[in-house]
Amino acid sequence: MREKVYNKFVELFSGEATMFAAPGRINLIGEHTDYNGGFVFPGAIDKEMVAAIRLNGTDKVRVYALDMNQESIFGLEEEDKPAETWAHYIFGVCREMIKRGGKIGGFDATFAGNVPLGAGMSSSAALESLFATALNDLFNLGIDKFELARIGQATEHNYCGVKCGIMDQFASIFGKEGCLMRLDCRSMEFEYFPFSPKGYKLLLLDSKVKHALVGSPYNDRRESCERVAAKLGREFLRGASMQSLEDIKGEISEEDYKRAYYVIGEEARVLSVCDALQKGDYEQVGRDMYATHWGLSKDYEVSCEELDFLVNVAQEAGVTGSRLMGGGFGGCTINLVKEELYDHFIGTALSRFKDQFGHEPQVYDVVISPGARRL
Repeated sequence: MREKVYNKFVELFSGEATMFAAPGRINLIGEHTDYNGGFVFPGAIDKEMVAAIRLNGTDKVRVYALDMNQESIFGLEEEDKPAETWAHYIFGVCREMIKRGGKIGGFDATFAGNVPLGAGMSSSAALESLFATALNDLFNLGIDKFELARIGQATEHNYCGVKCGIMDQFASIFGKEGCLMRLDCRSMEFEYFPFSPKGYKLLLLDSKVKHALVGSPYNDRRESCERVAAKLGREFLRGASMQSLEDIKGEISEEDYKRAYYVIGEEARVLSVCDALQKGDYEQVGRDMYATHWGLSKDYEVSCEELDFLVNVAQEAGVTGSRLMGGGFGGCTINLVKEELYDHFIGTALSRFKDQFGHEPQVYDVVISPGARRL
């Protein structure tokens, strides 16, 4: 893929370019907690976005997306927002850098990725992190990594219509080989946790049900949480107790109650998983993963028939832990599987899913990998 991206650059723009890469991510546990000021537990993976870039000395950006077979040309002023949806992510990164005083000009770029789109591995955050890292490097802006992650998040908010938390961009920028990261989304403190479980594999099953968070019920979930937090006199749900939620149950809607019930429980599960990992207790990690899935399905209501089916198959096959991963409404399940059950589980999941839904899910093995960087 890297070679293809570079060769396309030479074909379109001739001459040399600098190569950059930024990964997608998994999240072991801590779903929909980031915008609630809670903990998340992601890691960067070996699926990435790659770009070849060279400054062109003008005020115009020319970008070619190999996966779309499309070019976008745009200026750097607010009114220059391009027509192509995929280009909004790159334009947004440029604009957010400029708003922060970054002196950037035009550039030429080609890019492609093998982060599956709509599968909950954050292809959009990988794209934002890719261009934020590249422009920071090429224009010598000296922006720190946290601010690069915030630039990606602000791009989603201001140019793509998704009020996401910081986790996806953080994981793509800060990823470290062989480590998951526990991020406190309120204080932005984080810690690396070595993750190379002996005797287990991490595996994603992509339902191929495409989720698009833009204009979806994602923003509705966030508003539910904000209403409950306000009722509790807090900025975020983070740190709220189940008892405090019970105390106001009669004053909020049933829907808002269920959303908050899930989030408060999920915060406890992230900390439980961190403790379990330090003890090497992968059975506890698995129990927490299942509890998260059914909370997302029944209380947060962001699952779908296909994802529930895959998690049920995992439970029946003796898989240690399984849950939907990402914003929901489609995408992947993440599965922690004992190596001796691996082949049996995949065979069972593929055949039963196909019998039920008419197509096989896509299987992705996952390797925890480094974050955004110059190649």
